[in-house]
Amino acid sequence: MAPSAPAPPPATPRVVFRRARSEDLPAIVHLLADDELGAGREDPGHPAYRAAFEDIDGDPRQLLVVAELEGEVVGTLQLTIISGLSRRAATRAQIEAVRVREDQRGGGLGRALLEWALDQARQRGAVLAQLTTDVRRVDALRFYERLGFQVSHHGLKFPLA
Repeated sequence: MAPSAPAPPPATPRVVFRRARSEDLPAIVHLLADDELGAGREDPGHPAYRAAFEDIDGDPRQLLVVAELEGEVVGTLQLTIISGLSRRAATRAQIEAVRVREDQRGGGLGRALLEWALDQARQRGAVLAQLTTDVRRVDALRFYERLGFQVSHHGLKFPLA
């Protein structure tokens, strides 16, 4: 009797990166609140998130992105295209609110999400991508540096409210 053929490897789930939809908002806010820093500044369920989502979604220079795995939102970021006069009128891409669900970290999802966003920025004419990370997010800083981001400026915040 001939040995049976080996079983095919299990199908690897495929992550899809796409524009966020209204129904993704609770999952996005949960990702933003799901760490020590976010827990202190986010308020899931607050009605302001809905208005902000509508504003972002209606602006052609903004792209709120989710990473979806098997129908679940497992990552997010916001990409903003900024026209400017400096650097010979260079267009920039601002990347904000990058989050990957804790159980999905370390497997390459964050890298793939950022690379996808950088490609989207290039397609929209950006020649420079910039982001900030809280100085307390040491692991995030190392992650961004491994991707090729360079620490080049000091970021400052001024609370207006």
